[in-house]
Amino acid sequence: MLLRVVGLFLLLIPFTALAGEGEKRLQAFFSNVSAVRADFTQQVLGANSETLQETHGKMFLLRPGKFRWDYRKPYEQQIVSDGKKVWLYDVDLEQVTIQSVDSLIGSAPALLLSSDKPINESFNTRELGAEQNLQWIELTPKQEEAGFEKLVLGFDANNLVNMELQDSLGQLTRLKFSDIERNPVIDPGLFDFIPPEGVDVIGE
Repeated sequence: MLLRVVGLFLLLIPFTALAGEGEKRLQAFFSNVSAVRADFTQQVLGANSETLQETHGKMFLLRPGKFRWDYRKPYEQQIVSDGKKVWLYDVDLEQVTIQSVDSLIGSAPALLLSSDKPINESFNTRELGAEQNLQWIELTPKQEEAGFEKLVLGFDANNLVNMELQDSLGQLTRLKFSDIERNPVIDPGLFDFIPPEGVDVIGE
């Protein structure tokens, strides 16, 4: 579940040819953004719209390819990437799982576009118009094996505020961002993860 979400920002590279208002806001926000810091709320809904999970935390992004998601409530987890590897640290289980970014591309839709290919080579886009004071745009994967059906993004005048991921099993993952900082100064060392002493380490 978490791997599906952690790299969503990697998916949002600038478009090469844009037309609608949603796409214009996507381009305007990401073309000049090298770093992001924000609080987030993540909610997972089942096929019948029942809430399966709700978590809160803070995320950091530093281009190219570096990200960190600190889940703080109701349980503590950390997901950190230096652009080459991804560390998943479950504090309660005292366990760290290490994988390469390349190995996650097939199983984590958020990482499908960690390459340099333009986003419109892998996704079709559709303008959804304005709702709740946001401009919405829908991305659908061109490849059937992507593992999810669509990704919907909601922008205000300056920032990405909402993300919704619909998977092939009917589950919907919603992310809402708040206290968003564009291009803050972020220490690159924040993305260098060293497993704590005594924890189980699985993977590379």
